[in-house]
Amino acid sequence: MAVMDAPPATSPLAGLKARLAALFGSSNERSLTNRLAGTIFLIRVVSAAMAYGAQILLARWMGTSDYGVYVYVWTWVLLLGSMLDFGISASAQKIIPEYRASGDLDRLRGFLSGSRWGTLAASSLVSLALAALVWALSSSIDPATMLPLYLGCLTLPAFVVANTQDGIARSHDWMKLGLMPQFIIRQALIIGFTAGLFVLGFQLGAVAAMAASCAAVWLAMIGQMIALNRRLAGHVASGPRAYDVRGWLATSLPILLVESFYLLLSYTDVLVLQQFRSAEDVGVYYAVVKTLALVSFIHYAMSATTAHRFTEYHAAGDKDRLAAYVKHAIAWTFWPSLAATLVLLALGKPLLWLFGPQFTQGYGIMFVAAIGLMVRAAIGPVERLLNMLGHQNMCALAYALAFAVNLILCLVLVPRFGGYGAAAATSAALTFETVLLFWIVRKRLGLHVLAFGKKG
Repeated sequence: MAVMDAPPATSPLAGLKARLAALFGSSNERSLTNRLAGTIFLIRVVSAAMAYGAQILLARWMGTSDYGVYVYVWTWVLLLGSMLDFGISASAQKIIPEYRASGDLDRLRGFLSGSRWGTLAASSLVSLALAALVWALSSSIDPATMLPLYLGCLTLPAFVVANTQDGIARSHDWMKLGLMPQFIIRQALIIGFTAGLFVLGFQLGAVAAMAASCAAVWLAMIGQMIALNRRLAGHVASGPRAYDVRGWLATSLPILLVESFYLLLSYTDVLVLQQFRSAEDVGVYYAVVKTLALVSFIHYAMSATTAHRFTEYHAAGDKDRLAAYVKHAIAWTFWPSLAATLVLLALGKPLLWLFGPQFTQGYGIMFVAAIGLMVRAAIGPVERLLNMLGHQNMCALAYALAFAVNLILCLVLVPRFGGYGAAAATSAALTFETVLLFWIVRKRLGLHVLAFGKKG
């Protein structure tokens, strides 16, 4: 009797290959989205591993006190640097597709150049003003944070321009060009600079760490600018430029309002914790946040990939295609986030131990913080959907209310419960924000934006 060695066409392996090919291998929009989001997620995961390693090394080299000062200043850089582009990095994903769709190349060329030079000039002026403010308030600021704060001000302009260039690159689906300089090259430079200082015998405190971070941000931004200019030169024909600054700001400022409240919501816990608890407590809490960052990266990857496509489908009037694409984006935000959360919670204690034995006291905080991240993931990148479809004012209102809830709860809970209070306040605010966004999208767009449950 003959024996058939070949597996049947319906074998589990063949079925898995077929599903993977459908998800990532075809040329339709969903497969393209999965590939681009996968690229972004991979970059962020590699970056997270590098940043995680850098934070572990810094925590061990610097000690919890200096590490807490560095975290505090770097948090301000992240917060202000993400706001001082005045929403241009996010609005680029709306403005650029609209210019391309209408064939308005003069304004497109003007935006590609003017957006970067404009944000550089504006952020430089703001940085000078902030440095003057630090000097004026020097008598009431901890001396250990003074020089790191000045270095933070010096870092801001480069950080802002890098964000703007990221938005421009993502609007062309150049995900590697947008993200690699900020999340891979910059992290590699920070690790290299700080490790070099440590090996050479320098005292690696908050000042040295901020100086290394400042140099890394500037070098990565300049390299990204050179590469982006070359890529754009081969993609957009040369010609006259038109600068519709008023139109750019009309689109960007409402989005800036949304982004600002979101950032305030994201960083309020660390900033309030710094006011009521020791630098050591801030360092432990920040280690918890960095450990859970993988979950946020999934949400970020989908948001970065889908925003400009929401604009394209809406401009084309294709409601069915838009609704299907939104559903796909939500599913691919929530379920991977759930899996990542379970893995991180299972491995949380040994991961925190890498920072130092004292950091394992933050393990319980991880469970509290994870609640808010999972609730937010359940509706996917709907804030980008609202921004791209012209409902940014309602989105801003939702974020403003969520920020107010977070701030009030932090002020009430942090003095008594420390990191647990900060995590509880943030999770409660994210839950409140998610409910509001779900309701707004349902009322304004008629879409069901929950990863589970029946549409209706």
